[in-house]
Order: sequence, then C-alpha cells, then structure tokens
Amino acid sequence: MSDELRDVGGLSIGILGGTGDQGKGLAHRFAVAGHQVLIGSRSASRAREAAASLGEGLPVRGDENAAVAAEADVVIVAVPWDGHRALLESLRSELAGKIVVDCVNPLGFDKQGAFALDVEEGSAAQQAAVVLPDSRVVAAFHHVSAVLLLDPEVAEIDLDVLVLGDDREATDTVQALAARIPGVRGVYGGRLRNAHQIEAFTANLISINRRYKAHAGIRVTDV
Repeated sequence: MSDELRDVGGLSIGILGGTGDQGKGLAHRFAVAGHQVLIGSRSASRAREAAASLGEGLPVRGDENAAVAAEADVVIVAVPWDGHRALLESLRSELAGKIVVDCVNPLGFDKQGAFALDVEEGSAAQQAAVVLPDSRVVAAFHHVSAVLLLDPEVAEIDLDVLVLGDDREATDTVQALAARIPGVRGVYGGRLRNAHQIEAFTANLISINRRYKAHAGIRVTDV
C-alpha cells in the first residue's frame, strides 16, 4: 500500500463508551502510541475508573461523554447499539465539525449465535451521519479483538482495519490513526453506504472465533 500516511501523532482521541472492553482496548493502544486519550461515559466517575485501570503513566483520563466529545480532536463511538442514536443526538453540537469514527456493530444474539440487525438508515455509521449532519463520519475499527487490544503481552496486532467514508481527508486521517497501533494497517474500504456489510461481517468473525477459539481479524491481500 503506497499511500503516504499523514502525521496524526498530535491528535487527541476521545472514546465515547470507553468503559467497555473495546473502548478501553483502543484507549490503551492509542495511549501507548503517545496520543492524549479521553475516555467518556455517562458517569464521569466510571470513566475515571476505566482510565485508571489501564495503568499509571499513560496519557489517559476520563470524563462524562459530553466533555470528551467537546474536547477531543477525533471521537470514536464505541457504545452499545441500543444506545447509539440517543447518545449521538445528545452530542450533536459538541461533535459538529469533528471526525467521528463509528465502530458500532448492530448485532443480535440467539441460540444460533450472532446475526446482523436491520438498520433503518442502512448501518450504524449511516445512522451516525444522519444524526450528525455537521460531523465528518467515518466507519472503522469494527473487527479489532478487545482481548488482543487489552493484552499487554501482545506487542503487535495482525490486522487490517477497513475505513469507510465520504470525506477523503477524514478517511486518510483515520487510516493513519489505525497505523499507530503496531501491526495494524488502515485500508480504505469504500463509501459510507457500504458500511452495512462491514458491520454485519462481525457476526461471521464471532462465529469463527467461537468455533476455533481464536481472536480472528482480516487481512486484505495485494494492497
């Protein structure tokens, strides 16, 4: 992949819903890479506890979601699907003008395992774009194992992060942010209208991981 990555080392990263394993895992990796990371939650105290749990000496702190959304340069949305729309609607003004990275997977679970849910707007990322018309919405980080992100013994993560969006500068920035995690590449995956199959594919990965007791991701060949 020959595209030259932009310098994103000085960007601060906010993670809404950062008290969950996926959010904490991303927070850990970006903080280790030297980014100022802000973990957001409905409860500022829970956010501070999550930040402290990542260990001393890392540039991570916690606060309520609104404060994190207002302060961070780039904001990652890692909340449960059932609270996705309501949270973003409540933060529309704080997120205006910002790159908002949606990594939410609308999934259901039953006795047969995980399955993709229908979303009126097409996907979680498209819902975010509708709710946040003044933000630059990008879809990315759907297929990263929280277990691997949080494991300090895992120095590099063998993974490509598919990055989708309609704003080329925003997708370039998120591709470069993905590459800040050792072993990871950010690969452009198309327009935001194609986010549904990326989100839905997470159900397949969950099935793979359960069958093979693994933490599978994806790699794109010949790029």
